[in-house]
Amino acid sequence: MKSMIKHAVLAVAITVALPACEVERLPETSISDETFWRSEADLRSAANFLYTFLPGWATDDVWSDDAYGSSANSISDGSRLAPATDGNYNNNYNLIRAANNIVEKAPRAASTTAANVIDRYVAEARFFRAWGYFNLLQRFGGVPLILKTLTDSSPELQAPANSRDEVIAQIYQDLDFAAQRLPTPTVIGNADYGRISNTAALSFKARVALFEGTRAKFHSYGNPALHLQAAATAAKAVIDSKQHDLFSGSYFDLFQLAGKGRQNLENVLVRPYGVSPTEQVSTNNYYRSAIEGGTLTPTKALADAYLMKDGLPITKSPLYKTPQRSIEVFQNRDERMNATFLKAGDSYMVTKPIYDVADLSRQRTGFTFRKTANLDDWNTQTSLIDRPLLRYAEVLLIYAEATYELTNNISDADLDLSVNRLRQRGGIPKLTNAFVTANGLSLRDELRRERRVELAQEGFRYWDLIRWKIAEVELPKPVIGNYFFKSEFGSIATPQLTPDNYILVQAATFRKFNPAKDYLWPLPINEIALNPALQQNPGW
Repeated sequence: MKSMIKHAVLAVAITVALPACEVERLPETSISDETFWRSEADLRSAANFLYTFLPGWATDDVWSDDAYGSSANSISDGSRLAPATDGNYNNNYNLIRAANNIVEKAPRAASTTAANVIDRYVAEARFFRAWGYFNLLQRFGGVPLILKTLTDSSPELQAPANSRDEVIAQIYQDLDFAAQRLPTPTVIGNADYGRISNTAALSFKARVALFEGTRAKFHSYGNPALHLQAAATAAKAVIDSKQHDLFSGSYFDLFQLAGKGRQNLENVLVRPYGVSPTEQVSTNNYYRSAIEGGTLTPTKALADAYLMKDGLPITKSPLYKTPQRSIEVFQNRDERMNATFLKAGDSYMVTKPIYDVADLSRQRTGFTFRKTANLDDWNTQTSLIDRPLLRYAEVLLIYAEATYELTNNISDADLDLSVNRLRQRGGIPKLTNAFVTANGLSLRDELRRERRVELAQEGFRYWDLIRWKIAEVELPKPVIGNYFFKSEFGSIATPQLTPDNYILVQAATFRKFNPAKDYLWPLPINEIALNPALQQNPGW
């Protein structure tokens, strides 16, 4: 990572001036395109720019039923309109353009650079091209496939969108190329920690394939089994590589400074923020702005998803008792809940060292997220906690879900290989077929629950609702928060409450989801004006 930091400034100098337009070239006032691409250092510098597109800590979960912000969100409540422009569209094409540039021009370094080294940087570029196209596919469906750099007269600028199948096939091709040519995490080692590995390419392919396989299955199109098998195969390849394992420390420390670096084998790909205040790529203020500031607060729906210590849901477990105090919400629950939600007694912030209860003027659900909560980071507002973008835990979840969805069945052995390792971390009993039958549970629902609680606060829930085709069921529901413990929350401001005294954040009358249009995002209007061959998504 130190090496990546060292070269990042040069990479940005070469490419950061590129605006959204696909036809822009390297700035000739800096380093000309003709004199660049001569050495491995040039290729590395160009590739480093791609890493600046990796997302940092964000509040995407407010799109879902897991979280709410400081105000209503137009995606989750169905009130958005087709935008004139959308960074989710333009920024991903910026990334694709930068990746295409490397794929095309890296071979120019052949006179000074070994073929396998050139292949490595082309593989990194193709990984990022796949990353950009998957971001587009999730949101917009089929989009124009641009696989080369364009000029202002290129006919591709007026081409219609490619089909979903064509986009997904290209993503697979790029990730297969990357997986075959990128080094293992062991070879990358500490010095280059943070660069894309072969297991990152495999893990990302597993993510992409699970998304498309389950989306095709539940939205009734295409060939779900093809993608589900690809997901299971890629995930199993990561498992069999023995390059990764679950973090040896606590689930809470996984999202602290203790979880940084190569020693945490659960990290497959992270957005690095630096190794120290003097060697940093960037910093984030996620804890103070989003968590303490209330732009991302968990809902009752998420809280209720966490199992009791006996492995049963709160609706079935004899361990569940109606809480009389806020701390009792967390008693006898999956340990991952205690690491994901702040509770009375936890370290909080400099002006209030010990957390007691949420500040309803900011944390409107009456709950507060805890992942990345760090007293020092709150004080300095400059956190170096890396954002995990691909975790081994997700790979295990993908393997379990893809295996189950292929045949609507999964063996206890495969459950032990995957989700039961996560349940062990949470301090709850194994999930077995016999346990499911004996307790009247649904194995599919329990696998989905495991994914929800393990990956909570990490931006997955909205896309899971989309691919499972249950957004039309879950998103129109009211947003409900914690029970209103009046003696703890105080009486200065009483929020709107449900008849059973839970905080009502947003009523169902203000929420909608139209399945005829909302499973795809609207294309930016300006893009359609620039390219009339683009067709707006249905209903927009």
